Amino acid sequence: MDKVKNRTSNRVEQVPVVEGDEHRETAHPRKIETYMKTVPRAMKKFADIPEEKMPHSQFSDSLEEGSFGLGPLVFPCLQRFNNINCFLTAYFLGTMAHGMIFGLVDQSLKVYVSELSPSKLETLTMGSGDDLAAFLVSLVGAHFGGRGNRVRWMVAACFVTGLASMVFAIPFFNYEIIKLGTVTDELCIEGKKTTKVCERTVIPHKSTCIAFFNFGQFLHGIAGMPFYLLAFSFIFDHVPTCSSGLYLAIADTALSVGYVLGYLVGIRNRMFPVKEDMKAVGHVQQFRILQRNWWRSYFAVAVFAFCTTLPLSCFPSRLRGAQQIRLEKSKEPPTIDRRLKDKEIQPGLKGVLHAIWCLLRNPLVLTQTFCQVTKSLTLKSSGYFLPKFLQSHFLIVPTNASILTGMFVLPGALIGRFLGGYIVDRLQMSTKVVLKFMMVSSFISVVLFLLTFFWSCETAGFAGINDDYDGLGKLGNFTAPCNEYCGCTMTDYSTICGRDEKQYFSACFAGCRASKPLRKEKAYYNCSCIKEGLTAPDDDGQFFDAVSGTCNTKCLTLPLLFAFYFAATVFSNFCSVPSFMIVLKSVPASWNSMSLGVTYTIWRFLGSVPDHLLFESTSDYTCNFWDINSCGEKGRCWIYNKKNLLFTFQSTWISMQISTGLLCLYGIYRHDYVVKEKNKSLPIHVKDEKEKEKKSLISN
Repeated sequence: MDKVKNRTSNRVEQVPVVEGDEHRETAHPRKIETYMKTVPRAMKKFADIPEEKMPHSQFSDSLEEGSFGLGPLVFPCLQRFNNINCFLTAYFLGTMAHGMIFGLVDQSLKVYVSELSPSKLETLTMGSGDDLAAFLVSLVGAHFGGRGNRVRWMVAACFVTGLASMVFAIPFFNYEIIKLGTVTDELCIEGKKTTKVCERTVIPHKSTCIAFFNFGQFLHGIAGMPFYLLAFSFIFDHVPTCSSGLYLAIADTALSVGYVLGYLVGIRNRMFPVKEDMKAVGHVQQFRILQRNWWRSYFAVAVFAFCTTLPLSCFPSRLRGAQQIRLEKSKEPPTIDRRLKDKEIQPGLKGVLHAIWCLLRNPLVLTQTFCQVTKSLTLKSSGYFLPKFLQSHFLIVPTNASILTGMFVLPGALIGRFLGGYIVDRLQMSTKVVLKFMMVSSFISVVLFLLTFFWSCETAGFAGINDDYDGLGKLGNFTAPCNEYCGCTMTDYSTICGRDEKQYFSACFAGCRASKPLRKEKAYYNCSCIKEGLTAPDDDGQFFDAVSGTCNTKCLTLPLLFAFYFAATVFSNFCSVPSFMIVLKSVPASWNSMSLGVTYTIWRFLGSVPDHLLFESTSDYTCNFWDINSCGEKGRCWIYNKKNLLFTFQSTWISMQISTGLLCLYGIYRHDYVVKEKNKSLPIHVKDEKEKEKKSLISN
């Protein structure tokens, strides 16, 4: 009898435990009946096996997988949407709305600066308000959001994004910001005297509009935290490691797509309405027509953001199949920091500070955090220096230079972000190979960037910049004997092209005394500074001296410059998604949100706040001719020193990309120390057994 008991107990222990109640009930019915008849105690022992063999954490996690629905409203026909693909679609739309505000705000800030004339401190706070808000709430949101329902945080982020957009719309809807008389055609009028008004002009509602703008920036910065911290960790937890690159690339591209759309809408909004619309209404309602495109755009983004809250609210905190993906990831070779193995973030301030200290000691997390900083500074240096480079080297109007910069830099960044994640996903690179890929990409971008400046061409003459009015004037001064009695000002930059194939700052500085429309341009007559070149008659038979716009530079190498710069921008953005992947893969799953929170906090502070001070300080070094009004106040820079500007641009861009490559090189050097277990003290036969166990796990 004892032998039978031992034999049956041994057979029972060898029965494999499988997941799923249905499979356990039908697997061994005959054995259960036999044991119940012969050995009554075996029945109880057999019944206790599932509870002992099934880990409690796995069982509880499987119950956490929820259904797609809005609270108690759960319909079986809607469960087809309970997957990561549908969640990614809803997240893409919400993040795109957040990115559109980025683009609109950048263009709105230019309107505020030109119309309200804020101080440097006010301009700094308006430009970096969202970065400051993100810096303050990132760690708190990452800690509590990572321990709670991350989907609910994203729903709240969409709602706050809509509120921020409405706050941005209020000043354009209620207060007069854009004046009707901002665009004027200044002509030469001899004997005209410019009035010297040194008292500061009181602009009504200036402080109120700036307060609304700063409050909207604060809400916008808070709303971005769940989109870029909790959503990335949520997506990473619900996709296999081999496919995480593609999903994160799509998620990261959403912000760039939204920014491009908002940027284009903002450029369109800066165009003034036709004069017929202004004559149809009184003066009180004129500012509403001037600003209607702005508040309509912001209200449209707000409605779009509010609409995304409904589909996101239907997703559960854990999608179907999350537990199976977690089990598959547990069988993969370890890539996390061995010092964080089996560690959890303890609640309370002390636990959070200890977690931050542990993450800062991780070389992989720290290097990738600074890679995000260098990537951000590289992109912002392009947006700041490239328009000035085009103005000084190719004499392109500032507005056109900004548009050309956006046309090549923004799509290049978007394509680079997506391709970086897609290549890593398709090639299924390990962490060490990803670091090598990022290092090589950064050095290739430097080579392409240097090739940009090998192409040069002769540019048209610009009176006062590279031409001295046929020897009668001075370089660096727009005033000459031919226009010194015209009373010209430099408040508006409206360049014209004379028949002498030279550009002039405005019609007044060219000495033009009359103008009239000519087809799609404007023709200017009786220009005292234009004495050479062939003239042509207009439709009425009158001979004109100049037309509005810039002269044709006939630079055939300019497209090559943009081609190489576009390629350099693509390669410089390859590191965006792979760096996020390294951060997520180098920490345990419960640490994902906190690791992104540390990365996001350092990135938004070092990559966003100091750049305003850094780039603005370079203007004093690169500028040769400032717009100084009659009161002695310094305005914008009109003429840049080509050599100083080029040196500053190249040194900033190249140093950031070389820093990225060196950070990745250091990550490669420290990778094995961080990830691999120390087993030097173990006996040889124990090492062999551990290696066999690892090989068997990999093969399974």
